Amino acid sequence: MLSQAAVDRHWLEAAIGEARRCPPAWTAFSVGAVIVDAAGREIVRGYSRETDPHVHAEEAALAKVDPADPRLAGATIYSSLEPCSLRKSRPAPCATLIRAAGIPRVVYAWREPTLFVDGRGAEDLEAAGVEVVQVPELVDEARAVNAHLL
Repeated sequence: MLSQAAVDRHWLEAAIGEARRCPPAWTAFSVGAVIVDAAGREIVRGYSRETDPHVHAEEAALAKVDPADPRLAGATIYSSLEPCSLRKSRPAPCATLIRAAGIPRVVYAWREPTLFVDGRGAEDLEAAGVEVVQVPELVDEARAVNAHLL
């Protein structure tokens, strides 16, 4: 049986793979997200700019799942970048969308740099009782997808 750290790394690498599918933009990060149920089965995945120029990865993934899906109550969302807490292009940031979906656990690789906003997604989620885990050994992979911005 795999350790939780190994499971987290596996799904976070999948999220980083989704980030590689993003059309590059000079005004936004390329991010991927994967939502996994409590049994470790993938529910859905998404990436930034998947459906329109302003959609974020977590938002794209959440749009593909019924908000009443009972699996969300035990799910983990894996994101290559810390979920945003401020949003210029939409009324609700990703941290708010994750809380509204009832997802109790978030795992991410790269803390959002202050290039566009000074975000506090991890802190906002933790304050709401969501378990937040950073996997720093995957930061370089997540950053590499965004080399055009750095």
